[in-house]
Amino acid sequence: ADMERLVERLEKAVERLENVCQGPGMCGDASAKGVAQYVQAFDALLAGPVAEYTKISREVGGDVQKHAEMVHAGLMSERALLVVASQHQQPAENAFSELLKPISEQIQAVQNFREKNRGSKLFNHLSAVSESIPALGWVAMAPKPGPYVKEMTDAAMFYTNRILKEYKDVDKKQVDWVKAYLSIWTELQAYIKEYHTTGLTWSKTGPVATAGAKAAPAPPAGLAPPPPGPPPPPAPVSSSSDDSASRSALFAQINRGEGITSGLRHVSDDMKTHKNPALKNQGGPVRSGPKPFTAPKPACNANPSPKAPPLLELEGKKWRVENQENATNLVISDTELKQVAYVFKCTNSTLQIKGKINSITLDNCKKLGLVFDDVVGIVEIINSRDVKVQVMGKVPTISINKTDGCHVYLSKSSLDCEIVSAKSSEMNVLIPTEGGDFTEFPVPEQFKTVWNGQKLVTTVTEIAG
Repeated sequence: ADMERLVERLEKAVERLENVCQGPGMCGDASAKGVAQYVQAFDALLAGPVAEYTKISREVGGDVQKHAEMVHAGLMSERALLVVASQHQQPAENAFSELLKPISEQIQAVQNFREKNRGSKLFNHLSAVSESIPALGWVAMAPKPGPYVKEMTDAAMFYTNRILKEYKDVDKKQVDWVKAYLSIWTELQAYIKEYHTTGLTWSKTGPVATAGAKAAPAPPAGLAPPPPGPPPPPAPVSSSSDDSASRSALFAQINRGEGITSGLRHVSDDMKTHKNPALKNQGGPVRSGPKPFTAPKPACNANPSPKAPPLLELEGKKWRVENQENATNLVISDTELKQVAYVFKCTNSTLQIKGKINSITLDNCKKLGLVFDDVVGIVEIINSRDVKVQVMGKVPTISINKTDGCHVYLSKSSLDCEIVSAKSSEMNVLIPTEGGDFTEFPVPEQFKTVWNGQKLVTTVTEIAG
């Protein structure tokens, strides 16, 4: 039922784009007459890297396949916009925003899917796609759409590198998936450089594109299911005749010049409150001027949605610890090597995990303390604040991403641990001393990059404090 609703929503989104065309056949497929060269070039991109990525994603299956269908749908929405641009002159800003809605909806759908599946065993794949999918928004970027796509592609590298590291010598299909996905954005950058260097290219001879134009809809061939939440409400539409009349009246008043004040009533001295203080207490309170702007308060919800219940349970091979607040004695003791722990939205709490476990993920946690014995895979800390992690045994890798404030206490047997960080601040690693205390070392946050004549060389910038 969910997939049917998603497909229906997608069909409506594509239909909105098709409706801007002027006349039958104007939004046809690539074999139709008069298709612009840059639309044909985009079709080559779809038939090449995109088709390869979709094929491998189907082979991987599961969440990756579903995500790929959403990405494909986003690219098809983008193709529909390219067809419109090739046959129409650039529209007004509000009409262009309406044309961009289907693409923005696809982007939101891809990112929502990742957020709803944080416990997926293919979470790195979902994250790589989710971090880079905003690249579809290049059509709204000027004058540098190509560098924008490059920036979004770089955002995926943190996760694609992790996939390569995990599967390099284990599963070649996963490695091929990374190469196929990244090649989409590489080819798209080359495509933009050739056809849309400074922004989306519009026709110079066709009619001006409008969101309300009608046309015979073309069959959306080969579209994949998916996406997003409901689109934002459309801007209020006012009658053009009313607007025209209002503007005419306004200009007529302005053109009267000094005569515009002839209809104003003269205010004598005895009517002025600053010269006649007695008037201040008559006729109600006197306004002292406009109030400063204050943000409108949200309307009170008579039936606020209840907080999600706290969880600490084993679901299959995954320990779920969620929505815990002010819980200082959380313990997971009956662990096995194949199990993972996923800790989500826990605040002002402490969690101890005993025994040896495969991996641990802290997600959206605040002021959380984690103590664990041994992890054979990775401890991942993402989107969190003020967390403290103590290793009692061994762990090969600790990843810190989009986190502000993280203290990692290592044990003597875990000093060879690799700590990988990105987009994070206030990170410190504490090393045990012979006396049983810890020595604190900050993790660098600032770097210096220079060109040495052959390549870029990056070094840590030491800041004297």
